[in-house]
Amino acid sequence: MLFADIDILDENFDHQPHQWVGVKDGRIVSVGAKAPEGAQAQEFGEVYDGAGKLLMPAFYNAHAHAPMTLLRGYAENLPLHAWLETMVWPFEAKMTAEDNYWATLLACAEMARYGVVSFSDMYFHTDERVRAVVESGCKANICESEMYFETKPFSEYVTFAKCEEYVAQYHGAADGRILIDYNIHAEYTSNPQTCKDIAAVTKEKGLRMHLHASETKSEHEECKERRGGLTPIAYFESLGVLDSPTTAAHCVWCEPADLDILAAHGVFVAANPASNMKLGSGYAPIPAMLERGVNVCLGTDGMASNNNHDMMQDLYLLASLYKGYQNDPTVVTPKQALSAATRMGALSQGRADCGLVRAGMRADLAVLDVSGPSWTPMTNPLVNAVFAGHGSDVCLTMCDGAVIYRDGVYPGIDLELVKAEAAARTRRIISEV
Repeated sequence: MLFADIDILDENFDHQPHQWVGVKDGRIVSVGAKAPEGAQAQEFGEVYDGAGKLLMPAFYNAHAHAPMTLLRGYAENLPLHAWLETMVWPFEAKMTAEDNYWATLLACAEMARYGVVSFSDMYFHTDERVRAVVESGCKANICESEMYFETKPFSEYVTFAKCEEYVAQYHGAADGRILIDYNIHAEYTSNPQTCKDIAAVTKEKGLRMHLHASETKSEHEECKERRGGLTPIAYFESLGVLDSPTTAAHCVWCEPADLDILAAHGVFVAANPASNMKLGSGYAPIPAMLERGVNVCLGTDGMASNNNHDMMQDLYLLASLYKGYQNDPTVVTPKQALSAATRMGALSQGRADCGLVRAGMRADLAVLDVSGPSWTPMTNPLVNAVFAGHGSDVCLTMCDGAVIYRDGVYPGIDLELVKAEAAARTRRIISEV
């Protein structure tokens, strides 16, 4: 595809008007102010009219629980632990493998609609989630989640053999769209021996780690009581967990010493502002993290605690709420926020050739319709994208050069069937709980 005469946010997230962006064989092959001519132009195939449009890197959702689309609106107005124990975990216990497949397809459709091409997913039934992601045309880093309450070697857990199989079968599948990560749900749902073993496996295999840390004040403080004063981040560091590339979700209650640990190990903090606010968990110290050089990316979390996968909503919150919280309008700049939602999210997934509009990068792109009233005047398209844009402005989402959403059409998803299946399965589960 050749995006013709289109405004873009370039590799530095600066606005460049009237550009021609050529995509071929899954990658961006040219970006420039001149239209290609003759045979060079023809090799791109379709010419996309860029009038009234803005081309930018697509979004990377750094922390999700995709099948929780079935719980949307189900567990509300509860603090995290009561929410988990009385509502979420009983519901999840009734979810079948096929439930997870349809719920993941619904999540993929929703994310593609809002310009998301890839997500890091922590949940169960990996086979079905992989199948859904591949069919949708999206990509994902997928890990199989389990609670490691019993102190024993990781090799004695069923998940050990499952993960070995998933890595062999799926890691790098679908031309690299599927990557398998390892997972420790949280400090309070695991034990030191198993954590050490999982850390050793990821280090040996060169794979990535995905975990929750310091999401609530009670989680953070109770960890310190259990672990001789160690915070969750310090605890995981002591076990070698952070020696592998790690995405740590939330990190709301991290202390200054934790931020030094995160920076030293190159940990990616997946901020989830909408979920953290909705559950009353608090506000992660994002400005302090950015000042210390911590890698900050952006996630939606699950749909029982956010209720939508519109990354532009979380982008707006990331860029705006800290200004009020810290009484400082200069913290978390639009470029920092957009980088967190795009390039840093890609890097958190180990996708170094993704997340920028630059020749040679994979063609993970979102096109926004900027002809509406909220985009006028176009004084600063970057600022408009962060503070005035909406997920509904996305009119095309491209993953690895393939269109996965365009003007209401999903090439890889029968949306009406998926919606019907998801709604019916939620009704069944609620009747069983």
